[in-house]
Amino acid sequence: MSLRDELRRRIDGTRFVDTHEHLIEERTRLAGPGAHRMLPCDDAALLFAHYAKDDLWSAGMRAEEASRFFSAEVEPRDKWPILAPYWERGRHTGYLRAVAETMRILWGVEVLDGEAFVEVSDAMRAHAKPGFYRRLLNGPAGVEVAQVNSMEATFCESEQPDLLQQDLSIVVFSTGVEPDAVAELGRRAGVANATTLDGWHQVIDWAFATYGPRADAVKSQAAYQRRLDYAPVPAEDAAPLFARMARGDALAPAERKALEDHLVRYCVARADEYHLPVKLHCGYYAGVDRMPLERVRQNAGDVCGLLRDFPNARFVLMHIGYPYQDEYVALAKHYRNVYVDLCWAWIIAPRACVRFVKELLTAAPSNKLFTFGGDYANVENVVGHAAVARQGLCQALSELVDEGWLRPDDALALVEPLMRGNQRAAFPIFAAPIDRSRAGR
Repeated sequence: MSLRDELRRRIDGTRFVDTHEHLIEERTRLAGPGAHRMLPCDDAALLFAHYAKDDLWSAGMRAEEASRFFSAEVEPRDKWPILAPYWERGRHTGYLRAVAETMRILWGVEVLDGEAFVEVSDAMRAHAKPGFYRRLLNGPAGVEVAQVNSMEATFCESEQPDLLQQDLSIVVFSTGVEPDAVAELGRRAGVANATTLDGWHQVIDWAFATYGPRADAVKSQAAYQRRLDYAPVPAEDAAPLFARMARGDALAPAERKALEDHLVRYCVARADEYHLPVKLHCGYYAGVDRMPLERVRQNAGDVCGLLRDFPNARFVLMHIGYPYQDEYVALAKHYRNVYVDLCWAWIIAPRACVRFVKELLTAAPSNKLFTFGGDYANVENVVGHAAVARQGLCQALSELVDEGWLRPDDALALVEPLMRGNQRAAFPIFAAPIDRSRAGR
């Protein structure tokens, strides 16, 4: 057996610890089309509804075509003619490759055509029954456990917490804070003075006390809205800004930034005390026609302030910062508290990920790398994305051996830590029970 074959056998036989998904709850999926904005239909078009639709748009799909393609009212046989020209143009991209791999693995589709599209639609409707998340994730996806940044709640009370670990989102407490949220969360937390900064600190403390002991990490995707240059802003400066925001007054951009900076740092400090890693979106934007690359490029440099000022907090920098991934190799090499996550990146640019794995493993300690997160709302596509990741990981390790950077035994020994061991060591949720309910430790 060749080394590549042995590597592939070992990779195929090892389950991922999946560090990033947006999976809607199984109960939501089973409620049918319209139960969530990421659930427009329940036929094969659903496989394109997250990410793949962006490449269809880039390939030329018109808005009216997309509306019909994702409609629950249009029959699958009538959707294929809409999809066909754009599938042909884009089917080699990572987004569409993940769809193709899902269809191949789950339903044996080697060539997608109109007949196969209808057959997959029928199969998807038939398999969506209680328990199918676990069957797909633990089975064909080869995922041991998935960490979910819920799109249904700040912290989702999952019906399957052993399978779907949950992030605690800090956006609503920091960069996304608004008067309505202050009122609602203040009420839920039982904090009468939530419209003051001191009261809002109490609300944040309540959230960490309530959800922190069960969360796997905290998560912020604020990079979609702003730079990650969170400056130290003292409470006495932030307090009047918070009071004005809470009563609905408009803040000047510099004032809003100062308030957000203070609140993000307050949340990071709480995460540190609760031993929760801090997941930060970095790099590429989901969606189309809206990405400011000049700001994306600043992510790596901007985040250094947090890395320096919170040396005991663990930061997970997501999506390898693509397309500026070289900077994230440097961060992982330089900062003890940095991990870099390949979540989503395998389907953004598979070949770039192969290069990234090779470059990080020859520049930074191998424990700094997490190699898979599907980043999907719908469970089926995790299967295809995991297959793409397995292919890329095998290629990267094989090439490092072929090029003389790794010995064969070293490459084989890296499989388990890269796919699951690093994650289990970095996220305290996998550790023996520890007291994460008290701050100041």
